[in-house]
Parts: sequence; C-alpha cells; structure tokens
Amino acid sequence: MTRTAPHRPRTVTTTTAAPAMVVSAAIALGVLALVGYAIVSGTSRFRETGDSFPGWFTAVATPAGFFGVSTLAAITVGSLVYVTICSRPDADGMIGIETFRAHRLIATVAPAWMVGALVMVVITAADQSGVSTGTLISTSGALSLIETSEQAVAWLVSACCALLIAVVARISLSWTAHTLLLVPGLIAAVALPVAGNAGQGPDHDFTTTAVIVFGAAVAVLTGLRVATALTLHRDTPLVDRVQAGRRVAWTLVVLDLVVVVYGAILLAFLLPMNDVVSTAYGRWALIAAMAVGVGVAADVRLLIDMRRATQLPTTATALLQVGVVAAVTLQTALAGMATRTAPAFLAHEFTAWDVFLGYELPDPPSIARLAFLWRFDLFLGVGAIALAVVYLVGVRRLRRRGIEWQWARTLSWVLGCVSLLVATSSGVRTYGSAMFSVHMAEHMALNMFIPVLLVLGAPVTLALRALPTAGGGLPGPREWIVRLVHSEFTRVLTNPVAALLIFVLSLYGVYFTSVFDTLAYYHWGHDLMSVHFLITGYLFYWIIIGIDPGPKRLPFLGRLGLLFAIMPFHAFFGIATMTMDSVIGGTFYTSLGVPWIPDLLDDQFLGGAIAWGSSEVPALLVVIALVHQWATQDRRTARRKDRHADTYDDDELTAYNRMLTELSRDRG
Repeated sequence: MTRTAPHRPRTVTTTTAAPAMVVSAAIALGVLALVGYAIVSGTSRFRETGDSFPGWFTAVATPAGFFGVSTLAAITVGSLVYVTICSRPDADGMIGIETFRAHRLIATVAPAWMVGALVMVVITAADQSGVSTGTLISTSGALSLIETSEQAVAWLVSACCALLIAVVARISLSWTAHTLLLVPGLIAAVALPVAGNAGQGPDHDFTTTAVIVFGAAVAVLTGLRVATALTLHRDTPLVDRVQAGRRVAWTLVVLDLVVVVYGAILLAFLLPMNDVVSTAYGRWALIAAMAVGVGVAADVRLLIDMRRATQLPTTATALLQVGVVAAVTLQTALAGMATRTAPAFLAHEFTAWDVFLGYELPDPPSIARLAFLWRFDLFLGVGAIALAVVYLVGVRRLRRRGIEWQWARTLSWVLGCVSLLVATSSGVRTYGSAMFSVHMAEHMALNMFIPVLLVLGAPVTLALRALPTAGGGLPGPREWIVRLVHSEFTRVLTNPVAALLIFVLSLYGVYFTSVFDTLAYYHWGHDLMSVHFLITGYLFYWIIIGIDPGPKRLPFLGRLGLLFAIMPFHAFFGIATMTMDSVIGGTFYTSLGVPWIPDLLDDQFLGGAIAWGSSEVPALLVVIALVHQWATQDRRTARRKDRHADTYDDDELTAYNRMLTELSRDRG
C-alpha cells in the first residue's frame, strides 16, 4: 500500500542544514583519511601477507570504498531503527511526519548503498586476488575470483539487501514494512564483519559470534545518530520530539555498552598488546577506541539532559553532531582495520583445526566432553540468558502488581532458554560443528524441542500484560508487539499451509542441497542454521499449541492433524539420510579430516537415526499440551454455560412452565 507524504501540523524549530553539513564533512574527511592512509602505507599491507600488489587504484579504492559503502549501509539501518522507535503510525499503519524525513533518507541512501556494494564486489575481489580491477573485469575467470573471495561475496549479499530495502522504501510508508526491513538491514550489517578477520583463524568461533553483535551495534549506532541529527529538529511536534529524543538517548547508551564490551573481546583475540602501537592495525584500533570514548561521553550527556527535559535541550544539537563525528571516525578506523590482516594471524601457523573450527578436537565425544567442553556462544548463548532474564523481570513486574502468572509457563520458558544455552554453547555445539551425528542432535533440539518449551512460555502474553501502554505518547513496545502480531505479514506466516511448507521444505532444502556443505565451513553458518531452525520451529508450534494472541487458529482437531502431517516427512528424512550413498556436507567433513571418524557414512547413518527417533519425544510433548489445552477450553466453555444458566432462565423451560400454568388455569 502506498501513500503520499503525510500531512500533519508542522512545528519547525531549527534547520537541519548544520547537521547535514557535519555529516557530509565527516564522511568526506573519512574518505580522504583512508585515501591518504592507503597512499602513505603503499604496499605494506600486501607485503605483510605476501600477496601481490593489485595496483594503486585497487589498493586505494578498497579501504576508501569499504568505509563509504559501509557508512551508507549503517545510515540506512539506523534510519530504519529511528522510524521503528519514533513513529506515530496512523489508523492505516502508515508513518507520520515525525519520521518521514528518516524514511526519505532511507529511500535516498539505499540505492547508493546498493550501487556502491556492487562496485565493491569487483574491487574487493581484485584486491584479494592481487590483480588490478581492470584486469579482473576483462578476464574470463572473473566470476570464479569473486566466488573465492569471502568479502566479495559478502558485498554481493549487502547489495541484495540494499536492493530489497530500496524497493520497499519506494513503494511503502507502512511502519510494519520499515520494521521488517531491519532483518535484511542487520544481515547486511554483519555480512562484511563475519567475512573479515573475525571469521578466520584460531578461536574464530568466539570472534565470529562477537563480531555479529558488534557489527550490528556499530551500524545501528552510526545510522541512528545520523538519522536523529537530521530528523529530530524538523517537522516534529514538540511532545513527540522530546519523547523521541529520550528514546534515542537510551538506545544509544545501550548500544555504546555493547560496542565497548564486544569490541574489547574482539581486540583481545585479534590484537596482541605488543602490536598495539607497532602495527597499522593497532594504531587504527587506538583511533577506534578514542572515537568510541568520545561517542559514549556525548551519548551519556545527551541522556542526562533528556531525562527530565520538557523540550529539546539546547545542547542536543551539539551533542548529536559530536556523536555523528565520533561514529564516522569509528567507521573510518574499522575500515582501516578490515582491510588489513589482524596481527594475531601474521605470526601464526594455521592448521586445519584453525581454518575449519577455530579449536582442536583431538578426542572423540563422550558424555563428559559433551557436558563440560563448553565454548560459550557470544551471540546465541548471551541471547538465551537475556531472554530468560527479561522474562523473569516481566513475571516479577506482574507479581508486584498483584497479577498471577502460571508457574508452569515460567518453568517452560526458563527450561527452553537453558536448553538453548546448552545446545549452542556446550560440547553439543563444540562437537556438532565437526560431526554430522552430533549436529543432527543439536538441530533436532533447536527445531523440535526448544521451540515447544518457548511457545508454552507465552512470551507475547506476558509482554502485553507487563509492558505499560503508551498513554497518549509515542507508541511503545506494547503497541509495537500488537501491531506486529496482527500484521498481514504474521497472518501469512501463520497460515497452516505456509507454516507447514516452511517447516518441512527448510529441512530438505538445507540438507539435501549444497546449502549445508557451504554453511558448515563457517561458524556464522552454524549460527544462521540455529536461528533459522529455531524460528521455523517456533512458528510451527505456535500455530499448534500457541497461547499467545495472534491470527485465528485451526480448531483442535485441525491442529492435531497438522502435527501428524509432519511426522512422515521427518521419518522419511531420517530414513533417506541413513540410506544415502553420498555424504551430506562431504566436502567440509573430508577437508576437516577428523581422525576418530573412520567412515563419514557411518556417522551420517547415526545422524539419520537420531533425526528419525528423536522426533517422537517432542511430538508426544506437543500432543499432551494440545490435549490439555483442549480439555481446559471445554471446561471453560462448560463453566461459562453454567454461569449463563444461573444468571438467565432457560427459555425452553420457561416456555414449558408457562404452558402448564395456562393449561391448569383453563381446567380451573
């Protein structure tokens, strides 16, 4: 659905010319700084790794282009966040004048981001292949050189995400559309970081998960500062302006904390202390640290000024501009670091364990190793803990208000979060990244067991009861949840046919194509599969045993039939896996060469048996929950009818008694 620019009373205070000039000047200076750095450093970054020098244009364009296009992507993503948290959608769900400038910023910047990312595909492939950009374009093997460059492929992913955002932003003013566009936006924000230093070498399982969170936080931090500086002072009613400023300030401070913590973790792995000053990578890291420090100071001061403000403080403009300069400086430093090899790798002799896993597994799995050989996932592991904490805070808030919350729901949610933590951070994940059989046990837990526990926790219902209403101000988290739950997008996803197809086809699409063989090479691939199977499982079981509000569900018999409908597909998948002559993910497992797996087909047979047999327990749990819900609803219906009968006379009985009275009167 499209709509022209929204019309609301305009309250214009100060012009955005000064913030726009600051943003433009900061980006221009960042490009110039990286161009100068590339010229001064010359061939040093290629000599460090022994790579061929690709020519001056490619050597200079790589860091400058990386910075420029990454900054455009960050501005787009941050503007989407601004629209999400600062909009006041109308009755049709369309954004208003208060965030329309941010929408225009998205529609303008996203196409430039897309074009720049496509250009960077070629430049990056040339840079990493040691040939000039012109040579790469003219050679017949250009596509193969692009395919072998992880960063070039990441730029291609970034371009596809930018294209999607640009198209939707041109045709829709819907708040829901802007919010959903955060998904491709954040994917693009982390695609480049995970393909860089953080995704390589020893312990890259830690650094990959850390850079996923770090990259997303930096992108939102940069873009949100820019969008706020360009939008907050213009076309915004005073009450919305103050509330939006307060929300932005809180969001920036939280993102600052994430950037500081995860940035420190990354530097601990990638930058030895004795290389901080002596290497270009270390000097860029110092600049990044100083930029983060300045940005944190500006954001904290902005939050202090905004907490009790009844109008936008006079210091807000200056603080936002300082934050913009700090964010662009941080992006500049990160571009300089991304185009150099981390010092921790320069003197390290890589093994197959380093390349494919990031750690060694010299011994076969045992119960003790599966239970105690933990490698904490800084993305999903932290997410599991955060989900449990937020849920318990919500339950505590309800109890303080005297509202009861079923202990069984709390127990189910906490068990689901604990299971998610174990599946993604314990020895199950540690060995699951190297063995198909253990991976299949992890997959079944994420797709069949954990979603059932999380769905029975009824998190949406808890959120709607615990979160306050907006009360006349800008819509808050409670209103956002209601709008998303009842959106057309959710209605389509929760269609029983759609959910069944997604649940089943994703299983076959991942394992019976080359997708698994590709994703198994990368730790981000394992996290991506985990997130995908967790979401698809949650979606499917929400339709069957969901307690939370949402689109109209099937009757109980229909839900039971839907559950039984998937069982043959899982059985066939397990049997097919057990009887195949080819190895699923064979290229990866052969390259890894785990010494205590003599036959990959035997391990695959075990994985198929796990997939076939382990689906019975979750199915039984779902049947029990479904029957319990069915019986509970019948009891509620019976009690409701009884109350109705106690309150109102039965019409048929009343009519019968009246007839008897009239007959007796006639006889008398």
